[in-house]
Amino acid sequence: MLTVRRAEERDIPALMGLLAQVAAVHHNGRPDLFRGSATKYSEADLAKLLADETRPVFVCESNGRVAGHAFCIRQQVLGDRLMTDALTLYIDDICVDEDCRRQGVGRALFEYVKAYARENGFYNLTLNVWALNQGALRFYESCGLVPQKVGMEIILR
Repeated sequence: MLTVRRAEERDIPALMGLLAQVAAVHHNGRPDLFRGSATKYSEADLAKLLADETRPVFVCESNGRVAGHAFCIRQQVLGDRLMTDALTLYIDDICVDEDCRRQGVGRALFEYVKAYARENGFYNLTLNVWALNQGALRFYESCGLVPQKVGMEIILR
């Protein structure tokens, strides 16, 4: 049985483990850009994030164990000459434990975040995905996401 809920301080060790998995995927795909041993957040960072209402963090439990997470950020540009004041919920980081993939954890997390965004008046839900992560790209497309913009690069050395 899968349950999605807001993350709590007791989830920090599990979140750190998931963040390490995300870091490994990125490092293995782009060692020129990502350090091998670093995670996006420290335990102290996570404690602060969990208290920040503008940055909700959700976890999906499978049989009482944290099997995935979604870090989100409320974004809104106000009074811009070009852009509207649309309220966006940005998924900053999403991960399913490698031992729990293909069991509905990612879909449960995504659907929960989407419902949260709808219920809280967000105009859209956005995220970025690295081209190196083709599995994630296919998953997001299966959830109905479409490209909003495309980042491109040329490596100069």
